[in-house]
Amino acid sequence: MEAPFALTEFVRRPGLGRVGNQTRVRANFFEVITLPENDILQYDVTISPEVPPALNRRVFNRFSESYRGSALGGVKPVYDGRKNMFAHKEMPFRDAGTFDVTLEEDEAAPVGRKRPPRAFTVKIKKVSVIRIEELHRFLDARGPCTTSVLTGIMALDILIRHGPSITYTTVGRSFFTPRGSQPLFGGSEVWQGYYQSARPTKGRMMINIDLSATAFYEAGPLVMMVTKILGRRSPDDLRRGFSDKDRQKVEKTIKGLRIRDNHLPGRKRRFKIERLTPTPASSTLFDRGDGSNIDVATYFNQQYRRLNHAHLPCVIVRKNVYLPMEVCDVIEGQRQVRKLNERQTADMIKFTCQQPQQRANRIRQGLDILNYQNNEYLRQFGMRISPEMAVVNARVLPTPSLQYHPSSRDSSFQPSFGQWNLRDKKVATGATLGSWSVLAFMDERELRDQTIQGFVRELVNTCQDTGMNIPNRNPPIMRGNPLGNIEEYLKQAWLKAGNTAKAQPQIILCILPNTGVPLYAEIKRVCDTVIGVASQCLQSKHTMQPKKQYCANVCLKINVKLGGMNSFLKPENTPFISERPTIVMGADVTHPSPGDRGPSIASLCGSMDAKASRYAASIRIQERTTEIIAELGNMVKELLKTFYQTCGRKPERILFYRDGVSEGQFKQVLENEIHAIRAACQALDVTYKPNITFVVVQKRHHARFFPIERRDTDRTGNCLPGTVVESDITHPFEFDFYLQSHAGLQGTCRPSHYHVLFDENGFNADGLQTLSYNLCYLYARCTRAVSLVPPVYYAQLVCTRAKFHSRSGAWSDTESSEEGAGAAATFGVVKQELQRVMYFM
Repeated sequence: MEAPFALTEFVRRPGLGRVGNQTRVRANFFEVITLPENDILQYDVTISPEVPPALNRRVFNRFSESYRGSALGGVKPVYDGRKNMFAHKEMPFRDAGTFDVTLEEDEAAPVGRKRPPRAFTVKIKKVSVIRIEELHRFLDARGPCTTSVLTGIMALDILIRHGPSITYTTVGRSFFTPRGSQPLFGGSEVWQGYYQSARPTKGRMMINIDLSATAFYEAGPLVMMVTKILGRRSPDDLRRGFSDKDRQKVEKTIKGLRIRDNHLPGRKRRFKIERLTPTPASSTLFDRGDGSNIDVATYFNQQYRRLNHAHLPCVIVRKNVYLPMEVCDVIEGQRQVRKLNERQTADMIKFTCQQPQQRANRIRQGLDILNYQNNEYLRQFGMRISPEMAVVNARVLPTPSLQYHPSSRDSSFQPSFGQWNLRDKKVATGATLGSWSVLAFMDERELRDQTIQGFVRELVNTCQDTGMNIPNRNPPIMRGNPLGNIEEYLKQAWLKAGNTAKAQPQIILCILPNTGVPLYAEIKRVCDTVIGVASQCLQSKHTMQPKKQYCANVCLKINVKLGGMNSFLKPENTPFISERPTIVMGADVTHPSPGDRGPSIASLCGSMDAKASRYAASIRIQERTTEIIAELGNMVKELLKTFYQTCGRKPERILFYRDGVSEGQFKQVLENEIHAIRAACQALDVTYKPNITFVVVQKRHHARFFPIERRDTDRTGNCLPGTVVESDITHPFEFDFYLQSHAGLQGTCRPSHYHVLFDENGFNADGLQTLSYNLCYLYARCTRAVSLVPPVYYAQLVCTRAKFHSRSGAWSDTESSEEGAGAAATFGVVKQELQRVMYFM
């Protein structure tokens, strides 16, 4: 008999779940009512000379217009801006053709002089025929996901994007329009965008449409932009000139920006900014060509007009070509690629944060802009898309029962709407805090001893009320200069704690003057990798008038950092974990941000008890941008050993949640990482073969759910926590589901997408969905259900923390230094005494 794996490399859906209340929700998917009837032809396109995709598209569109009546035989092919072209039928030139295209010098090329029209050669070669029948077989679960199926889905993707890409600015799978844009701080603005993607589901194709937003540079006078970058009110405020720091800030922001000049009547040339002159226009000299020198301001005065801002530097656009800032205009539609600063990020969040109803309406407005109904490309391929958002089947899973210490008033209860509070509750296992100290990075004038003592009193009382045991209620208070030798201060605070209590120090409470990263990062580096002691940072503003709620949140963190346990679930809510020794693992890899030359960081967290409440972590630094975890085997081995030392038994089952993997990487990650997990088990004992389940968790997707019935909404208008969708918009036959496990705080909730790639534990849909949902109530840092399973959440926290363990300051906001590439050598290792507790909370 044929193996059931013939259709898919991954796990087939084991039937649909039944647990929970049935309901229906809207999802931002639009059904493809008719797919192309004919097979689709794929061609390879080579445009020479090589130019960026945006210009490629213009060359291709010109080619398409020029040859439509002749070589293309009336066909309107679609194109992805790089190599792929698709057509709905054979064309007169058959399998290959070479065409000449001329493009007039236009608005898009950054040039200095008037250019003659540019000549391009477009070579087209037929590479394959996509059989629509094969796509139908895949959607109906009668055939596997072949190369032809994948190419077919890609062709549909390019088909829906081709029309908008001619009219609008495209970035990835989204296109953006300046309609309704809003200014961001510092000379940028945020544009509304629409994301679209063709998705295969059971029996049909769907188009996933969502909102996206990205930052663009504001078009208009360059002087205005510079005013905003420096946070001044008007260009007049620049009259005092630039300090060196100002100049560097402006240069860093506008380098590479495309501008056009405005001082020549009837002729606007385009340039790209290379850098700024170190001197103002009034004293920037250049050679006139006859051996004599003249400054830019005087030259402009004589040739064109008097400058209003001769005190500002010039922009250098080519070797020895200087333009005064005020004769430059920023060209529209340039995306800001640099990282947004804090203020811009806050503005961006405000713009993108929309209540579910508002978001659904905006998506519908996007349909008008996409205008599928009148899209000539879709019409020619015979593809029709429904204008209605899909209504899909969903279930709301039951809420698990949380357990606190038996002496609590409500020691066992079911949270409502995914949240609860600590009133009258004691943590399940309270840690004892005897040896500690307080280190304030502020002087007595900014924060008095009395204030600190008052805060410590409130914190100690709250911790005691919450079930911790604090025999030492008056820790020594010390001071440190935030710009001084942080390592030395922390060592002193550690010694003082130990000497005062005559015991090994357990935690240092650090009071910080602000939210700046460098001080926080250095405290974490020293405590985690040099001294080996837990640390708890607080902002000074919270110590002034201590709030009970704030102290309770700090208490939750301190308790787990010292090895305590905040809460757990009734064993019947997690039978898979409680019935047999089971380790739940979460893995993540984070990559350096653009411009940062640091390495990638991989982390793995594993549960250490039958309650899956306590976790230990393992970290490795690896080659930048590698998604596969290079040293997973050793990391798994570390955690299996720790589990054995903690519980006295080997796990018989491993449930492995893997974050941050895109669909294209599923196969590679699965093959490499399952092999590494297996090898780790056998390295410990040749006969040791626990059953493994490997699940990918994705947050970076564009599926959103909108409640239809009032009874299915929480107070923010989102779906209820525990809403699970496993049909209609999921894979045609593989085991995947969307789970929205958290309550909305603001905006529209993003569900997590779980996709099972490998399963030796024989999970059915209900088993894995309810377990994943119930685990979301065990995140130790807060009293609400979170949006993805805690082991993955912890792995993300550990990756973030590991960035701070570098001596090279890879965490700083500035673009990191050259030696970042060799940063692996400078990352400190977390001290042994912290590796078994949740120091990263």
